[in-house]
Amino acid sequence: ADVYALCRVASRELNDLDVNIYENVDVADEALLQKVSQNFEDRSIDILICNAGILRDESLSQLNISTISEQFEVNTLGPLRAVKCFLNKMKNPSKIGLMTSKMGSMADNTSGGRYGYRMSKAALNAAGKSLAFDLAPKNISVAILHPGYVRTDMTGGSGLIDVDESVSGLIKCIDGLDGTNSGTFWHTNGEVIPW
Repeated sequence: ADVYALCRVASRELNDLDVNIYENVDVADEALLQKVSQNFEDRSIDILICNAGILRDESLSQLNISTISEQFEVNTLGPLRAVKCFLNKMKNPSKIGLMTSKMGSMADNTSGGRYGYRMSKAALNAAGKSLAFDLAPKNISVAILHPGYVRTDMTGGSGLIDVDESVSGLIKCIDGLDGTNSGTFWHTNGEVIPW
């Protein structure tokens, strides 16, 4: 596959891959996304994966509206902006993978806290469900994906699974995505997560 990675700054690991890299792209800036999308005039997209995300920590006793807003800009509105900017480049059929979290599940919330992250991911899940309906006539399917608690920079290296295990499961979910299961909220292990 021809892979195009859009990022703020490429990591060493990303630079080591055989992919096309576009740096200085921030999903919170629609003008930047539009500018990059112009580079795809003669290309079409089979799979669009929106995985930008940030995690901040707010509690009820220490609410920080600024960090909550920041998480909405990146975690919720960022993927929606990316879909908007690249929609006219998507093939028929094609797929969209939205990287969310089961922390956005109401049923799975047994501990509270993390207000901005939980709220922004719940809102992304709602957007993904709406996109599944709105894009069905264009034969574009949408997967709402929880990668698991992965050992990454975002989690400070803690977590339950490694990146390779998470990605392997996510690929299986995306491969199995079609018009009959578009809008489903999946765990990387293939289980459907309750809303």
